[in-house]
Amino acid sequence: MRATRTVVVTNPQGLHARPADLFVKTATRFASKIELVKGRERVDGKSILSLLTLAAVAGTQLLIEADGPDAEQALDALAKLVEQNFAENEYMRE
Repeated sequence: MRATRTVVVTNPQGLHARPADLFVKTATRFASKIELVKGRERVDGKSILSLLTLAAVAGTQLLIEADGPDAEQALDALAKLVEQNFAENEYMRE
C-alpha cells in the first residue's frame, strides 16, 4: 500500500536535529519505506542526516510518502508529530 500526506512545518526553529531525530525514531517503528519530498528533493525518512539536508524551516511544505503494509498508520503518526510541532512546546517547558 502506498500513501501520501502533505504537512507544513510550523515550529519556529524548523526541522532541526531534535525534531528530525523524533521523526526518524517514529518512522523506524514502521515497516513501510518512508520518504520526505521538498520540491525536487526526495530523502529517506528514516535517516536523520537525510532529513537535515532538507533545511526545512518554518512554513516549509513537505510531502510524506509511505509505501508498505503499515503506510497509513505511519502517515498518521508522522503527520501528528509534525502538526504537534514535534512536541517542541513540551520540550521548551522542561
